[in-house]
Amino acid sequence: MDYKATYESWLENPYFDEDTKAELRAIADDENEIQDRFYTELEFGTAGLRGVIGAGTNRMNIYVVRKATQGLANYIASVNGQAKGVAIAFDSRRMSPEFANEAALTLAANGIKAYIFESLRPTPELSYAVRKLGCIAGINITASHNPPEYNGYKVYWEDGAQITPPHDTGIMAEVKAITVYDENTVKTMEKEAAIAAGLYEVIGANIDDPYIEELKSQVLHMDSIRAMAKELKIVYSPLHGTGNIPARRVLRELGFENVYVVPEQELPDGNFPTVSYPNPEAAEAFELGLALAKKVDADLVLATDPDADRLGVYVKDSSTGEYHTLTGNMSGCLLADYEIGQRKELKGLPEDGALIKTIVTTNLADAIAKYYGVRLIEVLTGFKYIGQQILGFEQSGKGTYLFGFEESYGCLIGTHARDKDAIVATMALCECAAYYKTKNMTLWDAMLAMYDRYGYYKDSIKSITLKGIEGLAKIQEIMNTLRQNPPTEVGGYKVTSFRDYKEDTITDLTTKEVKPTGLPKSNVLYFDMTDDAWLCVRPSGTEPKVKFYYGIKGTSLEDADEKSEKLGEEVLEMINKML
Repeated sequence: MDYKATYESWLENPYFDEDTKAELRAIADDENEIQDRFYTELEFGTAGLRGVIGAGTNRMNIYVVRKATQGLANYIASVNGQAKGVAIAFDSRRMSPEFANEAALTLAANGIKAYIFESLRPTPELSYAVRKLGCIAGINITASHNPPEYNGYKVYWEDGAQITPPHDTGIMAEVKAITVYDENTVKTMEKEAAIAAGLYEVIGANIDDPYIEELKSQVLHMDSIRAMAKELKIVYSPLHGTGNIPARRVLRELGFENVYVVPEQELPDGNFPTVSYPNPEAAEAFELGLALAKKVDADLVLATDPDADRLGVYVKDSSTGEYHTLTGNMSGCLLADYEIGQRKELKGLPEDGALIKTIVTTNLADAIAKYYGVRLIEVLTGFKYIGQQILGFEQSGKGTYLFGFEESYGCLIGTHARDKDAIVATMALCECAAYYKTKNMTLWDAMLAMYDRYGYYKDSIKSITLKGIEGLAKIQEIMNTLRQNPPTEVGGYKVTSFRDYKEDTITDLTTKEVKPTGLPKSNVLYFDMTDDAWLCVRPSGTEPKVKFYYGIKGTSLEDADEKSEKLGEEVLEMINKML
């Protein structure tokens, strides 16, 4: 069926409500809009669903959510997991409560109990709830830091991590197998009937309270917090999302007294009125926070994204009064060094301790692991692979998780969750700041001390957005060109080895020796280069982008900045020649 026929079928099918049909009739004269909404199904991938809110097969709406949930329910039935139930959370985005409710009712109609949060909650708390409640799976309605017009649907398995093989492909297959929208195929039921049948349970404080206690149990230096709780000044923004209540609660319960919340960004708002998109990686997200920080003379400025799994950070330089941004690589390494270093001081390190990072994360992590004598484990991009390692440690009895992070502003301290947790990261960075303050150091001082110890690593990312059908084809063309004709030199650095994770090969360009990557297949290319430089290319799993991650090692901050900027320019020049 072509897109126009699919459009017509939605207008005629009694399964779809009148509001949906009215929205579709309004675009009857816009051929391009009809095509964009119906030329494909919104793909259920390994990260679930993510798309623009609206009517159509290529949009986020209650029918697409029902279909995804029916596929999940069918898969759960195939592994006999119905009795365990599914936990559901949602963020502050438009339609998030409605999508969460629809998912719960589809599960209930399939005889699977839904545990749904009473109001918005952070992603890591959903991960925690899955394991706390003994569920077979979890659903989180969120589009993370995407622009306001987006929403999404993430699926977690019983280990608390986002789905990985074989469950991801199994669920994807079940969703894809649903080709019609009708009451017999995609089920739902009335909420009152679901509650009466014991298949719809609202959760809240019974998960919130133990979750917060788990976070507080990760504190290493309560003595430093007590010493500095009255002096340390913290500015925090939830960016209109889910972090406001849990982040403030954990800091308050630990005793931090000077927490200033950015008032304009405090309350949940799916329109995100103060930013073009709510991403703590973006400088604009911090404009209001930095203004407040200068007013109150804050030590650090923190912002979590709408589903509170990513944390952005600015720290004060006491010598100049400036606030420096910390990239995800920088804040991750600062926390890794603190958590592992202080654990060693206070308790000693286990012989099988491990620091886990993704393949696009800084090589500074490797240097930290080497310094403390702990194992460095590299996984594919996506925090679920870090969660998979934690599960492997538990199942085998070999390996102790010390810290895990990825460059995209996400880390996990403790094993209470199996996804990145910006609430525990907020708590830990404030503890870290208090600890260094007892040493008359700021977090910026601590960062500089790390560079002096390990080397001046600088990592960055460039991306090219290519939308629509043509854009997808162009992204694939870029990947094919680099795969078939890998460069031997980039930005003056000689390529020493070439990793193709799709083909599961690592090729030494000098000896021509080929060996496996040892990781699951993924459409990712990685170039190891001389002088500790590297480049990694991968299409985004959630946006119409191809991303270029790269890193260098300099002799000073200035040298590292200069080398990084030059390499970034060379990478874009190389790619622009392909467009």
